[in-house]
Amino acid sequence: MRLLAPLLLLAAGAPAQIRTVPLPSKSPLVTFRIVFATGSASDPAGKPGLAYLTAMMLANGGTADLTYKQLVDAFYPMAGGVAAQVDHEMCTFSGSTHVDNLTGYYKLLRGMLLTPGWRADDFKRVQDDAINALKVGLRGNNDEELAKEVMYANLYEGTPYGHYPGGSVSGLEKITLDDVKEFYRSQYTQNHLILGIAGGYSQAFLDNMKKDFRKLPENAGFQPRITAPRQIDSTRVAIVEKDTRSVAYSIGFPIAVTRGHPDYAALLLVSSYLGQHRMSSGLLYDRMREQRGLNYGDYAYIEYFPRGMFLMEPQPNLARQQQIFQLWIRPVEPPTAKFALRLALFELDKLCREGLSQEAFERSRGFLTKYVNVLTKTKRAELGYAIDSAYYRMPQYNDYLKTHLAGLTLDDVNRAIKTHLRSKRLVISIVSRNGEDLKRQLASEDASPMTYNSPKPPAITEEDQTVEKWPLNLRAADITVKPVAEVFQ
Repeated sequence: MRLLAPLLLLAAGAPAQIRTVPLPSKSPLVTFRIVFATGSASDPAGKPGLAYLTAMMLANGGTADLTYKQLVDAFYPMAGGVAAQVDHEMCTFSGSTHVDNLTGYYKLLRGMLLTPGWRADDFKRVQDDAINALKVGLRGNNDEELAKEVMYANLYEGTPYGHYPGGSVSGLEKITLDDVKEFYRSQYTQNHLILGIAGGYSQAFLDNMKKDFRKLPENAGFQPRITAPRQIDSTRVAIVEKDTRSVAYSIGFPIAVTRGHPDYAALLLVSSYLGQHRMSSGLLYDRMREQRGLNYGDYAYIEYFPRGMFLMEPQPNLARQQQIFQLWIRPVEPPTAKFALRLALFELDKLCREGLSQEAFERSRGFLTKYVNVLTKTKRAELGYAIDSAYYRMPQYNDYLKTHLAGLTLDDVNRAIKTHLRSKRLVISIVSRNGEDLKRQLASEDASPMTYNSPKPPAITEEDQTVEKWPLNLRAADITVKPVAEVFQ
């Protein structure tokens, strides 16, 4: 497991220090982000979802002194609560309160994280909720997110990243309350802890908070080695067959670039050029939606971005030692699904061959330089990014990115494209009905001509003649079809 920052390291033989990311201000709100640098990558074999259930028990169960109902009732007058987020390497608990309620709010928060109640009825409720989140939420109601998570599971199969952070149905069913208690005991430790706090708190309050959390064990139990995913020798496709009206694509491959890497800013600029999340200014959005009316949205990413259906910006505290490049193509009508895939890969291949123009580079850099302010517009987000910066051993994110963007050249960006991106040897995940029929279409190099309800400019129709025959180079043996009921089962 990577260490979190030079300033956070412990002196050899010294007592454990509580690591903090403080952002004091005169704000009347106090914001907490309490992060444990552990997560689903530490789930034991056969029990995917244990990290998730443990965090949900802390956030949605009672304390030693209060039942869950009593806890909710105590938060109600403060309009407060605590949210939990679980990823492969971070479990995060966040919330905020007015400074007038700080003492009462913190007493509840402290009880949730340090003296949980571990009641059997809470565990059964949380376990059922987690299983339903898979069956009803992910598999039933969110095709785009499902395609993305299937791609990640396929790409990282056989590694600690190789399962969905929320676990699997059978894995969740096997987990016991004793398993949860043991995960908490071994992983919720001082050497994993980062206390993030922002707003109008006093130094005395922070000192007392650190003293409270020294009650946790000092050292963590077993930590897995985060191994690299296996090499992708040829493009492979995972089709999830589901009775759905549209086709959702996620297309990706690993990249050796995380925050703090010299090429991070360059690749972030490239992903923004291709398609900033929920923005209409990207190349793919223009080429696929605006010019051809193929679908709703087309975006690109160089970091894990869950819950994209519900968010405008990525959430912090999803830091990972390994990341991927990803295209998100959603949703596509079945008759145009093969053409849409070809067009996305055609544009990716063109980018890899030709790079960006000077005009596209300047426009994308100008946008990102301003957009970074949106990412840290709230104290909650600013605090989260500050914690991530400690993890990645880098300066404050906003300043870091602006400085690197200002120093970027077009040559830097095009060199990063040549170094890190490709249009072959991909993992493609698809959610669609009639999976076997789609498999036959994709394994064939037959043309997939595009038709329109109204005339298109000659430049579009001429380009379509190339796109409709764009080689996918897919073999039937590299395409799997799985019923949705078996996914994350």
